[in-house]
Amino acid sequence: MKRAFLFDMDGVIYDSMKYHAIAWHTTMTRFNLPMSEEDCYLHEGMRGLETIKEIARERCGLNLSDEEVAYIYNEKCKCFATFPQPEMMPGTKQLMEKIKASGAKIVVVTGSGQHTVLDRLEHDYQGLITPELVVTCYDVEHGKPMPDPYLMGLKKAGVSAAEAVVVENAPLGVRAGKAANIFTVAVNTGPLDDAKLAAEGADLILPSMQYFADNFEKIFTA
Repeated sequence: MKRAFLFDMDGVIYDSMKYHAIAWHTTMTRFNLPMSEEDCYLHEGMRGLETIKEIARERCGLNLSDEEVAYIYNEKCKCFATFPQPEMMPGTKQLMEKIKASGAKIVVVTGSGQHTVLDRLEHDYQGLITPELVVTCYDVEHGKPMPDPYLMGLKKAGVSAAEAVVVENAPLGVRAGKAANIFTVAVNTGPLDDAKLAAEGADLILPSMQYFADNFEKIFTA
């Protein structure tokens, strides 16, 4: 058995990516920065400020100031907040209950810093998620796809890479998990092809969090 499972948040713990995709596309369009809804899934996991800088630089040849980037990101957050609260991802709580029963720790590793969602974690997953085992964009200097967030997750859990499992849904998140030398499960909860997750080195690709929950014992206790 593994000693810790490190979960991404958007698209894994909450079914929130559909709202993020719309919020990103709507906001970036306002500022004449090209970002489709599919681009959102491809950039998922990267910190919001870094996403804006990359899009502006690579697609428009612009080097935005930190103040400009912060303003755009704040506008994106305000747009996201207008949507209904994202639902808990089906199967995730059941999976976490099985993980806790096995004696392993549950860590949340997210590039998000949006308190509207972060504040719900402890309430929605009561007894499963605790604040001291949550890594956000504020905990590391470099976000995904760098390994830093998952390395911080290992540190907070007090486990080695060999003792952990990453649970991701995004290509860049998978890349980050593998860069940290952690066994990485990619759960395809979005519109991207499995091939994009496989290309980043996912050790296992599953079709849904419910499937993961239903087959947890077969996968990790065989």
